[in-house]
Amino acid sequence: MMTGHFAGLPLDHPLIMGIVNVTPDSFSDGGETFDHKLAIERGFKQIQEGADIIDVGGESTRPGSVPISLEEEIKRVLPVVKALAEEGSVVSIDTRRSNVMRKALDGGAKIINDISALTQDACSLKIAAASEASVVLMHMKGRPYSMANNAEYVNVVKEVNEYLGSRIMACLGAGVEKHRICIDPGIGFGKSPKHNFQILDNIPEFLQHSCPVMVGVSRKFGLHKASDHRLKESISLALKAVQNGISILRVHDVAETRRALNGLIADRNDMKQKFY
Repeated sequence: MMTGHFAGLPLDHPLIMGIVNVTPDSFSDGGETFDHKLAIERGFKQIQEGADIIDVGGESTRPGSVPISLEEEIKRVLPVVKALAEEGSVVSIDTRRSNVMRKALDGGAKIINDISALTQDACSLKIAAASEASVVLMHMKGRPYSMANNAEYVNVVKEVNEYLGSRIMACLGAGVEKHRICIDPGIGFGKSPKHNFQILDNIPEFLQHSCPVMVGVSRKFGLHKASDHRLKESISLALKAVQNGISILRVHDVAETRRALNGLIADRNDMKQKFY
């Protein structure tokens, strides 16, 4: 586990980023919070359940998804970001558009979570550098509408790791300080199940950058089941990722994940008392 802070939060224990999708078509919970009031309520409920960060997104990035207009994305996310931030929540904005980033930061968001690692919009890196926001740089091969057809690698761990390293360097060169950067290998984004497991088995490779690592395994495994019946797989792989050194888990099921993490931490403390 890393030391230091990310977005003002201590990294001496795993952080939970709760997901609030203000969308009608996200892969797991599309439509559940496609209403400002419901989305805000979900965010506050996740904070009560143990989330450290709330990630607000207004555009689905599931495989085959179709982009929405800039105006529609802002309309969806901004009231939710503002309401949560006004009550002191640490809010992340899940977007690839610099104008959405800017509006959300003005509305109180503290983190930019960009699945394109600040590459899709030419102004995104400039917006991030000029702000005090923390950033999550994620690897994705292709675009959401086509990424399922791009899952080809010679060495997925090496290629994803090198890409993230290059994006860290780009951010540093633009003036984004190292302590503001988190990386995400992009589980499920242009990767086959085999690739996903190879990444999870090799999380320590990504720690060489000395940046916190975030993963989103929530509801992406156990695909033979309905999306809201994949908790066992989600928790199991989340704990594996934490044991391998990640700092942040991006999840749908906050209460269950928090209980599992608390159990893992208690087990670790018991082991320390026995052997030290």
